[in-house]
Amino acid sequence: MRHIPETISAALVQGAVRFCHAWIITRSDGERLGFTDHDRDLTVLDVVCKAATGLTQGAASVDLGMEASDASVSGVLTADALDPADIRAGLYDGAAVESFVVEWSSGDPVTMGAGTLARIEARGGVGAGSTFVAHVEGAAARLQRVIGRRFTPLCDAVFGDARCGAMGDGPCDKRYATCHGVHGNALNFRGFPDLPGEDFVTLYPRSGDVMDGRSRSGAGRA
Repeated sequence: MRHIPETISAALVQGAVRFCHAWIITRSDGERLGFTDHDRDLTVLDVVCKAATGLTQGAASVDLGMEASDASVSGVLTADALDPADIRAGLYDGAAVESFVVEWSSGDPVTMGAGTLARIEARGGVGAGSTFVAHVEGAAARLQRVIGRRFTPLCDAVFGDARCGAMGDGPCDKRYATCHGVHGNALNFRGFPDLPGEDFVTLYPRSGDVMDGRSRSGAGRA
């Protein structure tokens, strides 16, 4: 449940419009930077949010359930906002972003969302004075990202890359039989050919089956 400070509740009741946006970015090196679309600097959660940066709130979507929400912030690339040199150095890759609505007369903030800086699009080149759009992903976006390896009978390497190591003409259908028989590259096969498939749950003992404890795959892999 979102906490609304009393000063903001009172402003809403009175119909007074004293709100602005503020953002706090925590970079990969731990430095915290604050920005606001107000006409003067504001202090939010002990972070000075600078006003003279030209930042504006862009489109935002917040969905119920596990759908990934996103938002965007646009502005001008300057040393006071997002320094082009820091962007090139990767300091903003995966940076944490917190978004606030602030009652500027009191400085009380309401947290509107938090996410991760997914990418920065520079308009007119990555240089001072160029405009940019920063895209922010919500926490649910992490759940839609494949992390690590998938356990599958098929190879998950790209044909000819460092993990594959095969030489010659592709493509490859990712099967062990092709890797071994066609490309002679069984030692570098990156799948799990003996992994039971969906048919495993329907197996049952049959008269005449060999039950001597050997591998279900039959002969060993070459």
